[in-house]
Amino acid sequence: MTHYDLPNPLIEQRADPFIYKHADGYYYFTASVPEYDRIELRRSATLEGLRDAEAKSIWFKYDKGPMSANIWAPEIHYIDGKWYVYFAAAHTSETQEGLFDHRMFAIENDSVNPLEGQWVEKGQIKTKWESFALDATSFEHRGVRYYVWAQKDPDIAGNSNLYISEMENAWTLRGEQVCISTPEYEWEKIGFLVNEGAAILKRNGRIFMTFSGSATDSNYCMGLLTADEDSDLLDPKSWVKTPVPVFRTSEENGQYGPGHNSFTVSEDGKLDLLVYHGRSYKEIVGDPLYDPNRHTRVQVIEWNEDGTPNFGTPRPDSTAEKAVQS
Repeated sequence: MTHYDLPNPLIEQRADPFIYKHADGYYYFTASVPEYDRIELRRSATLEGLRDAEAKSIWFKYDKGPMSANIWAPEIHYIDGKWYVYFAAAHTSETQEGLFDHRMFAIENDSVNPLEGQWVEKGQIKTKWESFALDATSFEHRGVRYYVWAQKDPDIAGNSNLYISEMENAWTLRGEQVCISTPEYEWEKIGFLVNEGAAILKRNGRIFMTFSGSATDSNYCMGLLTADEDSDLLDPKSWVKTPVPVFRTSEENGQYGPGHNSFTVSEDGKLDLLVYHGRSYKEIVGDPLYDPNRHTRVQVIEWNEDGTPNFGTPRPDSTAEKAVQS
């Protein structure tokens, strides 16, 4: 296994981590903060530099209304010369239901450096239903921009399925939304029936889409959908689900509930890196969502001979390791 010179965890108490390496050479990092009340952004020329980089708050939740509670899973994207952050937000409520009735939103910044300038709200990203929706990501393939997200279909039992749609622009969907994955295996249905947190990795003639399943405790794990790069990405049959988790709890390494990942690359661009969160203990008091110790972690992705990714197992907590090539 290839080791990479990074401490584990890389950043403490940051869940749903998203790291993007931009053409300017900087890494940009955002994630859910334990208070769920704001969106933070950091940048650094190195991955390890993100640990101590200034965390600038670029947007705060409202006191009431549709963006007033549980700000979750921000992602930063650079689209058509502007910066966008996608995130999910709920509304304040006297009942628990309101706190978990999320919708998806976007903010925009046209500055060269997104830690500067003005972030402008572009509003809710509208889908087919007004229902629980979150964990949006976006990618471009052959001149077409796609949006992938998790949502509750009112007619399907469970919490969330994965959907894909073309985009008219960075905050508007176009055409039909298509369901490409529902929780069907037992490992996707422990505690809750969940498919969420999709992330895209294009390699070796294929489009790999990871996602996370089950409750956010030690049962949380990552699954994988694969499509051929020549296939119709809006055809559910193009996406083939691996029947077993591709990344899950390692009791041996003391790592629990790894998931909600993103992808980045090493400073030299030669290594593909898995970015994810996980806890270093199994037993949680109360609701796992309010346990703050889902930490941001990064490790190298290996590649199998058939061109598929091998995520291995979550590596144990450590200080920075010396880079050792296998």
